[in-house]
Parts: sequence; C-alpha cells; structure tokens
Amino acid sequence: MEDCIFCKIAAGVIPSNKVFENNTILAFHDIHPLAPTHILVIPKKHYTNLETLDATDQSLLGHLLHVTNLVAKQENIAKDGYRVVINCGSWGGQVVHHLHIHLLGGRKLADTLG
Repeated sequence: MEDCIFCKIAAGVIPSNKVFENNTILAFHDIHPLAPTHILVIPKKHYTNLETLDATDQSLLGHLLHVTNLVAKQENIAKDGYRVVINCGSWGGQVVHHLHIHLLGGRKLADTLG
C-alpha cells in the first residue's frame, strides 16, 4: 500500500531498529514504546488487519506468532513473561492500518487491560 508507513519500513524506505527479518516478516522496535521492550512484528505484505484475513492466511498468522515467540526469547523477556497484542480497527485501538503484533515486556505489566 502506497501510503502505509509499515510497508515503507518493510521495503527499507524508512529505517527501523530491526530485531528480526526473513522473507515474509519483519520485527522492529516501536518508536513510541509502552514498555521497556516494545517490538512490532509485521508481515511484509500489506494486510489491513485481522478482519481482512481468511482461512488461507492461517499459516501466516501461525508464523507471525512463532516469530513473536522467537523474538521474546531473543530479547530475554520470555522467562519473566510478556504481552502480545493485536489491535483491529479504529475502535480496537489500531493506529497504523497494517496488521501488526505488539510484543511488550521488560517489566511487570498491569493485570487488566483497563
């Protein structure tokens, strides 16, 4: 998608602090972290959000979650625990309309989502 900031990051047009990359997924530090560790895990191909996926995208979702787990271990937050969040749509809190996973950790997070 032409105006999507995450597509530009995935294409290397906008720099990012990468922590993982393969042919289909990129993970990088969020520029506005909400926790000591706040990493975004995105598919390189543009998908607006979970709503736009169907049954043929199950392997992509599994791969995104697998990479999220790998990155949590790589960033040394897996042992103590971490939070995985996917916002969907404006009412769900999605600001960038490119499917992405927030990986949050590095401190004890609140017990409730508010």
